[in-house]
Parts: sequence; structure tokens; C-alpha cells
Amino acid sequence: MKLHETDNFSRRNFLKTSILAGGGMLIGFNLFTACKLDAKMPVDIANLNFNDFNAFIKISQEGYVTIFSPNPEIGQGVKTSMPMLIAEELDVEWENVTVAQGVLDTNNYTRQVAGGSQSIRFGWDALRQTGATAKQMLVNAAAVKWNVDAATLKASKGIITNQNGETLGYGDVVTAAALLEVPENIKLKEVKDFTIIGQEIVNVDIDKIITGKPLFGLDYKAEGMVIATVLRPPSFGQKLISFDASEAKKVKGVIDVITIGGKVRKYMESGKNNWTVKLSKSDKVVVIAENTWAAIKGKKALAAVWENEGELESTEDHEKALMGILEGKNLKTNREDGAVENAFLTADKVIEKTYHSPFLPHNCMEPMNFYANVTADKIHLVGPVQTPEYAAKVVADLLEFDLDKIHLEMTRMGGGFGRRLYGDFVYESAEISNFIKKPVKLVSTREDDMTAGIYKPAVKYNIKAALKDGKVTGYHLIEVAFGSNMFGAIPNFFPAGCIPNYKVQTGNYSSNITTGAWRAPYTNFLAFAEQSFFDELATELNIDAIQLRLDLLQNVKNTTDDRIEYSGQRMEDTIKLVREKANWGNTKEGVFQGFSAYYSHNTHVAEIADIEIKEGFPIIKKVTVAVDCGIVVNPTGARNQVEGGVLDGIGHAMYGDFSFKDGKPLDSNFDGYRLIRMNETPKVEVHFVQNNNSPTGLGEPGLPPAGGAVANAINAAFGKRIYRQPFIKELNKSSILS
Repeated sequence: MKLHETDNFSRRNFLKTSILAGGGMLIGFNLFTACKLDAKMPVDIANLNFNDFNAFIKISQEGYVTIFSPNPEIGQGVKTSMPMLIAEELDVEWENVTVAQGVLDTNNYTRQVAGGSQSIRFGWDALRQTGATAKQMLVNAAAVKWNVDAATLKASKGIITNQNGETLGYGDVVTAAALLEVPENIKLKEVKDFTIIGQEIVNVDIDKIITGKPLFGLDYKAEGMVIATVLRPPSFGQKLISFDASEAKKVKGVIDVITIGGKVRKYMESGKNNWTVKLSKSDKVVVIAENTWAAIKGKKALAAVWENEGELESTEDHEKALMGILEGKNLKTNREDGAVENAFLTADKVIEKTYHSPFLPHNCMEPMNFYANVTADKIHLVGPVQTPEYAAKVVADLLEFDLDKIHLEMTRMGGGFGRRLYGDFVYESAEISNFIKKPVKLVSTREDDMTAGIYKPAVKYNIKAALKDGKVTGYHLIEVAFGSNMFGAIPNFFPAGCIPNYKVQTGNYSSNITTGAWRAPYTNFLAFAEQSFFDELATELNIDAIQLRLDLLQNVKNTTDDRIEYSGQRMEDTIKLVREKANWGNTKEGVFQGFSAYYSHNTHVAEIADIEIKEGFPIIKKVTVAVDCGIVVNPTGARNQVEGGVLDGIGHAMYGDFSFKDGKPLDSNFDGYRLIRMNETPKVEVHFVQNNNSPTGLGEPGLPPAGGAVANAINAAFGKRIYRQPFIKELNKSSILS
């Protein structure tokens, strides 16, 4: 993708700039000081008269600019980095920028989604084109005012200057500029001319976050609003038979107890389908209260009777079922190259291993919540959801409303990680409000989120490799998973193209347990399995672990196979960078290293973990990371994303475990479910490959390689291969900790 290509940019595209994805923002560019040299501060921005420039930009006559973006902010930093793109091409000073959140607007925007680490990737050209086009229209308006050729004018830092040295601020010409035709063939800046992109910029919400200003869904309040908590089936595969609310109604502050579920059943039975709907058909008991504490106490006081709708699932049964599918013949072939069977028949040696991963909850810091106010003529929705457009559509269908009667406002989210892609809490809040005819905010507890959530599915991988004449000649991977397959979506990632005889197959198990996307879906566990396996191959071939990857990548660097999604050259460059920065193979005595590299979400990442042994236990001291994500828009935010992904990956690989007994989750809070602790977090050192390629994903790619790097470092230290997550259980089973 070219960085500064000239392209036609129609008025409709300028008004919509519709290919934004993954982040939310309402950007207020404070151009007052830039446009009015004699300005007196402070200025009450809220009382200024803003003129609509287009669907994204408003500019006041004083020079302030507000730019709207529809997409949600889930902590990935796009509310900072996406405005940087516009500010760069609009040519304003970043120190005068303020940011807020926009609303759902399907008339002017499309793809209002936060997910897949694609925000900057999809917004890169569109947002820059928006800023550049707006700047040119402002310049053209100034040219009309001065009666000169626009080509003779210069614009910088919100000031337009003519050849006589006269100046106009953007605010001086905004009204006239908004009426002009949208220019075509706008040239974007060269990389060398960037003054904002690539700079270290702090999170625009940081002051509000650290001072507790309202930003999140739980902060939202409205006049007349009541609080609702929901009692759901305690086990997956159960439905409500009856309940007793007498004790709940005695709790001070409890207003009423109702049931919901009829709207959901009608929706499902109608044949309508939306991937964000992950709801039980069972009725649910809802406590309506004056405040959150009363609602929670009231729910605890409920007595309910549940009935099994079928066999209730346990982890022991899951293990047997997945292994049965893994060893069976009812598998789907996702890709097959060469003569795989012959490669194994003629091999000098065959290596075969099986890797195991449990279910995992999301554990967002902010529990699920949402506000709904359903009236006769409109629906008002407010809260943290990653898929607002889908949410509005489902609510419209659920309650049989016209879509244009729904107004949805998005708040900042206290974590998403894929959990908030699914709108179950939105749909429940809408059904509750529709029933009680009042504005309501549904509030979940930690226990609600952990026991009635949507989980990363348990997965198993069987990987087999054929070795002949010191080379990997055959590769066969089988994945079995709950619900939907993960690897089935990515058969063209590494090592596709690197090994001549290559085969990927998948199988799945249908379950009552709801599963879905979990941070870095498709690759979060796969990278550990594959990268551990390649380390084992390197040992068998008596070759350096990094060198094995580099040798394999030579086979794909000049590929003509357009199915291959990663770049052999970019992965090689990334691996070489981390090898250099981590001082691979040359650490001090007592430090053991493990390597891992993976491509996901359009980004190449390589990681090296350094561990030491303390009292027989591996202590992760440092993780060195190299990342090729193209141009780094905001290095501060980029490092934060990578560091967070690495720590998340290590924490869940080491400690994350989640089991079921008779359909019921065995853990309901952090007293049982183990997360990584502050004293267990290593130093994460991030290095970016320098190039001028367009940006790729960043919120998730740091996570997948982390588990593999740690597992390989553990093997370097103890000579113990780990095939099952969480690692802590495997270490406790061994003599290492005894």
C-alpha cells in the first residue's frame, strides 16, 4: 500500500470516510491559539458555535475543530492514534487537540466495530485523506477571499499564509469552505514530512482515567434510571422452571422482580441470526432496584428451580470427546500441499506431539453493563459494546422497532478482549426496559461475568512432522475445538509455504457452553503449540532454534502462492532484530532463553523470554520483543499494546485454567481463578522494525508468541517440554518444584 498516492476522493467519501474500524473518538482540535494570534485563554469550548464541515469535522469561527469517529474505544489507544492521523494531514498542532466519543450513525459511517486489531490499518488512508481534503478546502476558501490562486498559499499549524505574508486562521474561512466542492487528487504527506505521526503521545483520556471522571459504562447515569441484575441458569444446559422472589422483595431498595426471555425465544424461533447473539433460550429472573447494592442483594435472595435440558457437561467429558475427535477420521481438510502421506512414509524420523488448552474467561476489569430506555417511539441505548451497529440491529429486531428509531451512544470500555463483541447484556437490558417501561441499567457482578460468560474454547492440537536428510519435509496439523474452529480460518499462516508437504485439518465439538473470540482468536494458543513444536524439531535436527525458522522462511520469501498471508522477508527481519536485541545465546550464566515468532492480525512478532531459576521455579525476568507493524503511529501507545499483550499471554499460559462440573463453572471469582500477579510480571522491552509500510494490527499480535517463548525457555532451563496449559500445573506435577 502506497503512503502518499494520489486518489480521487468524492464528496460522499469525504462525508462518510467509512472504512474506519476498531476505535472510537470525537476529536476536538483546539485551533484557537493557532488561528487567532491575539487569542485570550481560556475559552469555553462548549459555548462556541460550531459549523458542520462534514460528517467528521466541525470547526468554530474561533478556530476550534471537532472531528467525529464512530468506533468504540476499548483501551487499544485508537482514541489517541486515530486523531493523530487527521491532525497530521489537517496540519494542526497536537498540543491543542482534545478528544471525545462519537455515537452510532449508520447513515454516515460503516463498520462501526472495535475488534481484530484493525483500527489503524483500516483508517490509515481514510483518516489522512479526510484531514488533507479538509485542509485543501480551507485553503481554497482563503484563496477565494484573497482572490488568488490556491497553489500560491501555504497552510501550517492552523494558519493559512499568502505571498504577501497575510494570514487567515482556519476558523476565519470555515463557513465558506464548507460550501465548496470537494477537491480531487489530494496528495498526502510524505513520511519524511510527518510532524505528529511517529511522536510519543500520551493517552488523551489519561487525566480523566486517573481522576475518575465519567468515561465508562458503569459511570453513566440518567434521570429516573433504575438498576437491574439478572439471575441466569447456574449450569449451561439448564432452564428456569420456577422461582420464589418473596425474600428478594424484602430487601430495601428492591422495586420488583420480573422474568425475561420471551423476546429472545421469539427472535431465535423466527429464524433470524446474528453472530453477536449468544443467549440462552431459558427465562431469566431480573431484580429491579433503586441502586446497585440493593439489586445485587435482591438477586442473592432469590430462590429458583432449574431443569436440565440435556446432559450437563464436565471437563473430564470434554477431554474424552476432544481426544476422540482428534483421533478420528471425521475431519475437514483446510489446506493440503504436496504429497503429505508419502512424506511421512519415506521420512527418516517422524515427530508427533499433542498440545492442550483449557477454556478461559475474558475477565474484563469493567463487568458487563448497559443502559436502555425503551419508549413508545424510540430506544435510547448507552454503554460499552464493541459492535454497536450489530447491537442496534438486534435490538430493533428483538423489540420489533424501526432501526432509525434507535439512538446508541458508546462509552469507553474497561476492557473488551472479544467479550464485548457479543451483545447479550445489551439485548437483556433492552428487553428489561421494554417490560418495565423505565430507563434501566443492567449491571453484572464479577461472578456473573465469569460463570455466565462467553469463553475462549478449549482446544487441542496434534502436530506431526516428517524429517529427512536433515530437513522438515512434511507437516500435518489437526485442530479440534469447542464450538467453531480456530485454525480453520488461518491455514495460510506460518508454516504454510515453508514446508513442501503440508496439511491442516480441523474438527469440532458442539457444546451448550458459549464460546467466542478471546484476545487474538485463532492464534492465542496455536502459536504456543506450533512454536514449541518447532523448537523440538530444532533439537532433533541439532540446529539453532532461530536458525531453523530462518531456513524455513527462505522457502516462502519469493512465493507466487497468493494464498500465503504473511511475509517471509518481514518475518525474517523481525526475527533477526529480536535475536540482536536479546543477545540470543550470549546471556550471563543462570539465564535461560526461549524463542517464539508468529504472524497474526497482519503483523509479524518475534519474542525471546529470559528466565532464571529460584528455589527450583522458573522466574520470567525479561521478554524482548521485535514487531513489524509498519509505520508506528504512536510509539507510546504501541509499546503499551505490545507490553499488555505479552503479559496477558504469559499470565494465561502460566496460570489460566477454567473447568466445568455438570455444566457449572468451578470458579466464579479471582479467589479461585488465577491471574498473573504484579510481582510475576517481567520487564518487556519492545523494538519496532523501521520501514515505511502502512500500519497493521497491534492490539493482539503481541500475545500469541508469549506462551511459546516462555515454554521454550523453561525447556532450556529444565529440559522439560510443556504440552498443556496452564504451565503451572505441569510444573507442579514434575520433580522441578519438589
